[in-house]
Amino acid sequence: MSVPTVFHFKGSRLAAWCLRRAGWTLHHRGFPSLQGVAIVYPHTSNWDFPVMLLAKWAIGVPVRFWGKDSLFRVPLFGRWLRSLGGVPVDRQAPHGAVATMVDLMGAARERHQVCWLALSPEGTRSFTPGWRSGFYRVALEAQVPVAVIGLDWSRRTIDVSRFVHLQGRQDADYGMLAAALQGVSGRHPRQASPVRPLGPPAQTLKETP
Repeated sequence: MSVPTVFHFKGSRLAAWCLRRAGWTLHHRGFPSLQGVAIVYPHTSNWDFPVMLLAKWAIGVPVRFWGKDSLFRVPLFGRWLRSLGGVPVDRQAPHGAVATMVDLMGAARERHQVCWLALSPEGTRSFTPGWRSGFYRVALEAQVPVAVIGLDWSRRTIDVSRFVHLQGRQDADYGMLAAALQGVSGRHPRQASPVRPLGPPAQTLKETP
């Protein structure tokens, strides 16, 4: 189900200029809420991060993102990641990360503050047989929209104009996500993972209405 966009943020003209100079086109018309989950697909190259960082600055939306906890222990680099909105995650404890993010979004909603989580559902730039469930569980549990961002290296486009609400019916939800991302190609197309859940159906922390 499509969601109308209503919120806009003050972005960086310099970042937008840098994207254009690098040959990229950014499609963006606003956000449907102050809280949500943004998924970026596909993630097949280390270059995806700087491109999306420029897109983030160009749009102006403050976002949080999950990263391997080991990266945050690197001197200076870890501090820089935190300043960008990075949240260290122990991959052995995904339930804790999901619960923490749901709580943060709930608190932000009560205070009318921005809290968007941006991540790659593949979890790695290497090929995997499906997507990790973290984004799905956060979106359902927090009852927030999902921004379906297509990072298309073949056309050099970043599409941040498609937003959906997940319904909790996994097959239908992933079918909707796959349709929204049809034709999007990564820098290394063979490393892109199929748009389907990795493992058994995702379990949320409470019943979704």
